[in-house]
Amino acid sequence: QVQLVESGGGLVQAGDSLQLSCAASGRPFRFYWMAWFRQVPGKEREFLARISPSGTSTYYTDSVKGRFTISRDNVKNTVYLQMNTLKAEDTALYYCAAGLGVQDYQYWGQGTQVTVSS
Repeated sequence: QVQLVESGGGLVQAGDSLQLSCAASGRPFRFYWMAWFRQVPGKEREFLARISPSGTSTYYTDSVKGRFTISRDNVKNTVYLQMNTLKAEDTALYYCAAGLGVQDYQYWGQGTQVTVSS
């Protein structure tokens, strides 16, 4: 089992930056692909970014490419999502996820709310 706890969400203004954190515990963090997703009520969950176990490979969906950066610290067992130039449409509940496959995530956090006012 892997337990994931997100933090760092909040209310910001359009154009601001915010960094989300996801702290992992349980099985060795360094073996897992990590990803960030978000969800707006009434809509499907949206994939945002993923990072390889070593941290050397990252991938982003087009809507956040160039604005968001995923990173990880395998000593602190934490994955981060740096979000810059936030827009009102970035308002959502943000989740981190962990998995042993590149697109197969078995473990999910409870989410942290990000609200961007325009």
